[in-house]
Amino acid sequence: MSVRAHFEKDLNDLKEQIKDLALNTKYSLDSAIHVLYQGDVEKAKKIIEDDSIIDEKEEKINDDAILMLAKQQPVARDLRRLITAIKISSDLERMADHSTNIAKATLHLGKDHGIEIDPELREMAILVMDMVDLAIKAFEYEDISLANKLGEMDDVVDQKCGDVVKNMLELTAINHEQIQHIMQMAYIARYIERFGDHITNIGENIFYLVKGKQYDLN
Repeated sequence: MSVRAHFEKDLNDLKEQIKDLALNTKYSLDSAIHVLYQGDVEKAKKIIEDDSIIDEKEEKINDDAILMLAKQQPVARDLRRLITAIKISSDLERMADHSTNIAKATLHLGKDHGIEIDPELREMAILVMDMVDLAIKAFEYEDISLANKLGEMDDVVDQKCGDVVKNMLELTAINHEQIQHIMQMAYIARYIERFGDHITNIGENIFYLVKGKQYDLN
């Protein structure tokens, strides 16, 4: 196998690792939202424990990318591919941290908190999970037209987050005894909103990969 062919194989392996990490990150949010609505504190603990698996996968991607940088000393687009891989893996890991935060909020709420979970939170989560799918497709095909759509989707997430936070603040005015639990809902909305922000970062990194300069999708 030629040096170039070997490098291309390593790049493809790196891309597959990122796609796998993205699926793990998406699953972590899906699971966190599910246990939130179910009030399943045991499964919430499992989500928190499993975060270390995602951390390890991010570290593996970074190590592989750095090794390729050292061995191949790539230039131009190949260099941007490796830099982008490192940046995207970092965003995916931080997205998973927000899923863990949602699981921790579920523990804080407990089984019998007596509060109806705002359905808008589930809608926000569904939207950002769709954003993950779109971002990874844009990354796989290096397609900036797909990446560009992430900014518009993130605007919708931001709007929904604002609505949830507003509703929760209004509830605190009439439910003083449950103010801590109500505020947890506002925090969860923020966690999902930040999850979406990191996906937008991924879109911006895809623009950098293709165009060689930074773009702001917000």
